Amino acid sequence: MRTRIIAIIAFALLVPLSLHAQKKRVKFAPKSKAVVETPVENPRITEMRDATQQIIFIDSVVVDKADFLSVMRINTETGKLTSYDRFFNSEGHTDGYVFLNEMENKCYFSKQDKDSLMQIFTSDKLGSEWSSPEPLNGIEESITEANYPFMMTDGITLYFAAKGEESIGGYDIFVTRYDAIGSRFLKPENIGMPFNSEANDYMYVIDEISQIGYFVTDRRQPQGKVCVYTFIPTTSRKPYNQDKYTSEQIRNFADISSIAKTWGNGKERKAALARVKDIQTSAIHLGTKPAINFIINDNITYTSETQFRDPNDIMLYKELKNTQKRLTDIREKLEKSRAYFSKANASEKDALSSEIIEAEQQELQLSAEIRQLTKLIRKNENKIINHK
Repeated sequence: MRTRIIAIIAFALLVPLSLHAQKKRVKFAPKSKAVVETPVENPRITEMRDATQQIIFIDSVVVDKADFLSVMRINTETGKLTSYDRFFNSEGHTDGYVFLNEMENKCYFSKQDKDSLMQIFTSDKLGSEWSSPEPLNGIEESITEANYPFMMTDGITLYFAAKGEESIGGYDIFVTRYDAIGSRFLKPENIGMPFNSEANDYMYVIDEISQIGYFVTDRRQPQGKVCVYTFIPTTSRKPYNQDKYTSEQIRNFADISSIAKTWGNGKERKAALARVKDIQTSAIHLGTKPAINFIINDNITYTSETQFRDPNDIMLYKELKNTQKRLTDIREKLEKSRAYFSKANASEKDALSSEIIEAEQQELQLSAEIRQLTKLIRKNENKIINHK
């Protein structure tokens, strides 16, 4: 009996210890913290922003989208811009635009294709008629829609706006170049920021004669409005130095948050505004233009040969005009050779390849001569002006 009582007491003492041990082994999962997802920016946008090009924006104006061409004044030597409806005297293509080259014998224009998507076509003037529209061969790679064409005076470099795999918003501005040997345009390249954004960026134009550029965007604009920016084009792409500027500053330059921040000391802007004024003035006088339009310096533009101070400069100017005429003829020849190349047979292509290469070399040589003559005339005239 005594042994039984001792056993019961021992069991009673062991039970709480066992329960305590079990209690200690119970583990509760920690309370989970709320997960806040940080939006991840498209790496292409980040990369593009880091490579934002340094550009001086001299002015901007907000207009109705249908009227943006009215504020983009360019020299006739650069070409002409108009709407599809006005150029072809038609209706129903309100979103179509036309670029006509300076010789007025070739145009690039946008209109809907068979799938009701905007695409770019080209046509040549044969006599008094325009040839059947031909789609631009080559730019369809990675592009779904294309509009707002502008061809540089070299007849090779084409800017346009497009939607596609390489776009970061709606329309982005792209550049391509014509490959005469392959009879096609090269794969288009996105020109990056500050010209492109996550909004729609449209027409991009360079007036090489006056060294003035324009581009159109609807970023930060209400429905139906666009902003037309006027800028100074550059010969090479130079991004902002990330050691000199903060990420926030580069972001603001990419977004064009303030055009005044791009002015620097303001001298280049002042000279560019004077060039814009010259273009506008020459377009006012009953639709006529001055006899000549030769920029001497930031403040002086000759509009007549009688304004030259040095008689030798008059002769140099006439030589300049003759060289420009030869360059125009070479470019016209190149246009025809390139247009025929795609239709030629094998033997004709061999002959044409040599002709095209020779003409391109002549084009480069004449362009260099024009730059040298222009520089020499300006130097001579400024020397006289500054000594008076």
